[in-house]
Amino acid sequence: MNKKTVRDIDVRGKRVLVRVDFNVPLDAERNITDDRRIVAALPTIKYLIEQGAKVILMSHLGRPKHDDTGKADAESVKKYNLDPVAKRLSELIGKPVKKLDDCIGEEVKKAVEAMSDGDVVLLENVRFYKAEEKNDPEFARQLASLGEVYVNDAFGTAHRAHASTEGVAHILPGVAGFLMEKELDYLGKALENPDRPFVAVLGGVKVSDKIKVIDNLLNKVDALLIGGAMTYTFLKAQGYSVGNSMVDVDGLALANQALQKAKERGVELMLPIDTVAVELPADFDIPSGVPADVNIQIVPSTAIPDGYRGLDIGPETVKQYGEKIKSARTVVWNGPMGVFEDPRFAKGTLGIAQAMAECQGTTIVGGGDSAAAVEQLGYADKIDHVSTGGGASLEFLEGKELPGVAILQDK
Repeated sequence: MNKKTVRDIDVRGKRVLVRVDFNVPLDAERNITDDRRIVAALPTIKYLIEQGAKVILMSHLGRPKHDDTGKADAESVKKYNLDPVAKRLSELIGKPVKKLDDCIGEEVKKAVEAMSDGDVVLLENVRFYKAEEKNDPEFARQLASLGEVYVNDAFGTAHRAHASTEGVAHILPGVAGFLMEKELDYLGKALENPDRPFVAVLGGVKVSDKIKVIDNLLNKVDALLIGGAMTYTFLKAQGYSVGNSMVDVDGLALANQALQKAKERGVELMLPIDTVAVELPADFDIPSGVPADVNIQIVPSTAIPDGYRGLDIGPETVKQYGEKIKSARTVVWNGPMGVFEDPRFAKGTLGIAQAMAECQGTTIVGGGDSAAAVEQLGYADKIDHVSTGGGASLEFLEGKELPGVAILQDK
């Protein structure tokens, strides 16, 4: 990584404005149900405390609604304030975290001026202002006025050019935190200089959503393993019968182009050889839950019966993909292999997670659903790097420059 990090600057006694990603899930009582994102930011926060910096943290949470003045409405303030985060962070670092009721304005300025070295304050949800997502220069200026140095440790939002992720770095010298550094090191090395064989595993629903990733990876990998609902678009594009399986009509031509490109580049593009198929109408809404008494068959992927719909990769595919993954020196996985929320269709995703855990090479899971699956199935600690950013890691794998990273100072 060629960006400066917190290690490269002197922070002692300075006000350090840190963008973190504390967008954590909360239950109905506003208890945090998964604190991984807070834990991921601890190395940077603890380092800054130890160095005697005044640590000013800012984050978003959820998607607040705004009134005509561009501020969050009362309902959103109740639902998305950062009180539970401050409480959890205090417990994790073993010292009080002062949570402020706003992120800009006189009261905030006063609170920051009163800080001692090693103190930590948490600003209120930056998305309580519409100006945050608009990357409004005046809002960015007000945020920037609180600090002397800017640290971006929020990889999960680095693909968005918002005031707190990009705008502030036009005003303050910006460097990467340790989490950002780790994300860029792992993903960057995989794309730029991987140990080979380099295998990518891609799941998910639509080919059209993932085509840029597929296209970029076909220039880099030795093998590309496809799973998830995308499978059926690839099979349909080759003229096979996919029954009632989901097909991304816009993706058919793209799938053919990808198959052609793989052939030209000598990349092994693997599709599932068997499928867990379920008797369901084509328009059945999967998120509403597959009925308990439904007929389930394991069938060859190239011959899914009429009236049946593929919902997971089959056991033979799990075995074949697993061997490919275990023999790799670098593996990147993004997207589940099936409807893993339902235990009946989670075996494919579970099998991939297990193979990743057993692989001796470098293993990277790219955010979103695959990260959730690896956590849920208990394999996260056996993976070298589980990304904290779904959208950001996808755009990185597409080869895009992330605005929140590009603006940081080069070494």
